[in-house]
Amino acid sequence: MIELDFSYYGSVSSDLSLVKTFIDKVLNELNYIIDNENAIFDVRLIMNELIINGVFHGNQCMDEKCVKLNLTVKNKKITIRVEDEGEGFDLDLNEYDPNDLTCGGRGLVLVDGLSDELIVNNNSITAIKYLQ
Repeated sequence: MIELDFSYYGSVSSDLSLVKTFIDKVLNELNYIIDNENAIFDVRLIMNELIINGVFHGNQCMDEKCVKLNLTVKNKKITIRVEDEGEGFDLDLNEYDPNDLTCGGRGLVLVDGLSDELIVNNNSITAIKYLQ
């Protein structure tokens, strides 16, 4: 159940040691707005995957680059937008082969499965989740 609207905008350096604390800070605020453990779990996974992808793939783990997060909750709709300082990419989930044991691709497949909508625009990715 959502009691009121929520908006968060922030950024984190591309230092993996800072990402968990950054996500925890956002979730601590969000817990006051969303009283649904399953939704909070999904949001945590989505943010974690998208921000870490931005750190690794977009910003190449360069500490001087940041990953931006814009998260809003309005009208039972959670919008999570993550932007890095990389060149961007094209997403084709049909190319993912679960039998291929290489490191890469599973995170975005997971995010797609947890989201109701997934939009990639160059170096920005938006995941939308609707609450029941």
